[in-house]
Amino acid sequence: MTTQDIKKVLAFLKAGKVVVFPTDTVYGLIADATNKQAVAKVFAIKKRPKTKPLPLFVDAIARAKKLAFISRAHEAYLRRRWPGPFTAVLDRRKGGQLVYGVASKTIALRIPNVPEIRLLIRQLRRPLVATSANIAGKPSCRTFQEARKQFSNKKVQPDLFVDGGALPGNPSQVIDMTEDTYVVLRSL
Repeated sequence: MTTQDIKKVLAFLKAGKVVVFPTDTVYGLIADATNKQAVAKVFAIKKRPKTKPLPLFVDAIARAKKLAFISRAHEAYLRRRWPGPFTAVLDRRKGGQLVYGVASKTIALRIPNVPEIRLLIRQLRRPLVATSANIAGKPSCRTFQEARKQFSNKKVQPDLFVDGGALPGNPSQVIDMTEDTYVVLRSL
């Protein structure tokens, strides 16, 4: 991915647009998590009920700490798993950064193992909502072509598609870390 590609995606994100972007798992829908309209568009594109919160991408544990309560034990565990296909459900920090599309008491966070996504977050200076690029209930997309096809002829569509070739195709593992004993919500 070129510097120009990153600048284009960043401009779209700053403008409140929704982008289909390759992640370390599947193609994802990403948008500025602090932009209410952009997040609403993600829900509309995906046809996802607003009662089902969206996970967020962050670029570093320092940014995650602004959004969630992360104890020393959490941090040690997360440092072994991030960056990578691991989503942590944590207690949401009161008074933290205002983000949309997430639950009121918990928040699902992930640091993807994609340097370009982490760069976008650093340059945007905000987390991204990030969910698989598919209509709710349909299969996740491993290729650019699958993502384009799934959203073709839909009333509400993503604003930009970025081709990253074929991806592994397995969604991230999700673990609830809000209690002393962690609970696997979705395995790899």
